[in-house]
Amino acid sequence: MARGRVVFDGVWKKFRRGELHDSLRDLLPAITGRVFGGGKRTDQLEGSEFWAVRDVSFTVEPGEALGIIGPNGAGKSTILKLLTRIMRPTRGSCGVTGRVGSMIEIAAGFHPDLTGRENVFLQGSIMGMTRQEITGRFDRIVEFSELHDFIDTPVKRYSSGMNARLGFAIAAHLAPDVLIIDEVLAVGDLRFQRKAFDRIGEIARQDIPVVIVSHQLDRIAALCTKAILLNAGEVEHRGTPEECVAAYVSASSDVMGSGGEDEAVQLDRLTTEAGGPMMRPGQRIRVRLDGHVRAPRSPSHTISFRVRSVQKGQTLFAFNLEAEDIALPESGAFEVDVDLTINLGGGLYSLETSVFDVAERRHLYYGPTLLFQVPVDPGFFGVVNMEHEARLTARVTAERGGPKPG
Repeated sequence: MARGRVVFDGVWKKFRRGELHDSLRDLLPAITGRVFGGGKRTDQLEGSEFWAVRDVSFTVEPGEALGIIGPNGAGKSTILKLLTRIMRPTRGSCGVTGRVGSMIEIAAGFHPDLTGRENVFLQGSIMGMTRQEITGRFDRIVEFSELHDFIDTPVKRYSSGMNARLGFAIAAHLAPDVLIIDEVLAVGDLRFQRKAFDRIGEIARQDIPVVIVSHQLDRIAALCTKAILLNAGEVEHRGTPEECVAAYVSASSDVMGSGGEDEAVQLDRLTTEAGGPMMRPGQRIRVRLDGHVRAPRSPSHTISFRVRSVQKGQTLFAFNLEAEDIALPESGAFEVDVDLTINLGGGLYSLETSVFDVAERRHLYYGPTLLFQVPVDPGFFGVVNMEHEARLTARVTAERGGPKPG
C-alpha cells in the first residue's frame, strides 16, 4: 500500500455572493476586463466576492488524524472540496498522495432504480475499486450494513437510514491510503452510530492519514491526534483536540451573551482547583466563580450553574443560588464556591454559568464556561456513574432426599 499524505499549504479560496451578472451591461465589461485586463490578478477581491478560506495550512502524515471543527460557514466544507479536488484553490496549493477514501455525502451517488447489490458495485467502481476487490468485500459490506434481506431491493424503496448505512458500509471497506470524513458519524440509529464510530477508529489506527470534519466534538477528541478550529475561513486555533474543543466551546459561550458592562451583575472568572481539564469519575472538585454587582439589581436575578454534554448539548445537572437560599450582595465583589462530584461517564462536558431571572424562568446572559473531559471507564457505559457495586452469591442446592453421606 502506498504511503498516503495530505498537504495544505497557504490555501486561499474566494467565492462571489449572489448572481454573477444580472444584466448585459454588467456582463460585457466583465468579459472585456478578462480578455484585455493586462495581467490583472485573480486573487484580489472584487465587488461581492469574499474569502471562504484564508491562508490555511496543515499537513497530515501516516498515523495522524486531523480534526477540523468550527461554526457553520467557517470554511470546513470548502476545505473538504479542495482536498477531494472538486474545487481548485485561488491561491496556494493542496494535494493528497495515494488512494483517497471519502466519506462525504455517502449515499449521494446511488442510482435509485438499481438494487442495493448493484449500487455496491457501482459505488465501489466509482471509488476506484476493481470488480475483484468489490466481490472480495461484498459479504462484509452487506453484513456491516445489516441489509441482508433488502440487498436485492431497489434503493429508491430504502429509507434514508438504510441508504446511509449502505453508503457508509461501502466507504468504510475501501481500504484507502488517505481517509477523508465529513459528518458521517451520526448515520443510522444509536447502535449503528456506535458501530460506525468503532469502524472509523479501526481505520484511523491503520497508519494512514485521516481528516475528519464533525460537530460531534467528543468524537473529534476520541479519534484525532490533532485539530484546528476554523472561524470565518481562518485558523483560529491549532493544537490538541482538547485545546481546540475548549477554545470552540468558550467562543460559543461568549457568542451566547456574557452581558454588557452596564448589566448590574457581572460574572468575571470561573476557576477550579482540579489542576487540569481531565477529571476522574467520582472525583470531588471545587470551582470558584468571581463576579461583582455594579448597580442596584433586580431581586429576581440570581446565578445559575449547569453541566452539559458537549456532544448532545443536553443539560445533565443544573441549580441556581436562589434555590440554595444564597442571595447576591446589593453591590461590590463576590465569590461563589461550588463543590461537585464528577459522577459522569466518559465524554466532554461544560460547566456553564449564567445570570438567571427566577421570576421569568430564563437565562438573561451567560458568563464564563469551564470545559472538562472525563476518560472512558471500561467498567460501565452511559452518561452517569451511579457508583454501582455487584456481588455474586454461590448457592448449593441439595439433591432430593438430602445430601449423600460422606
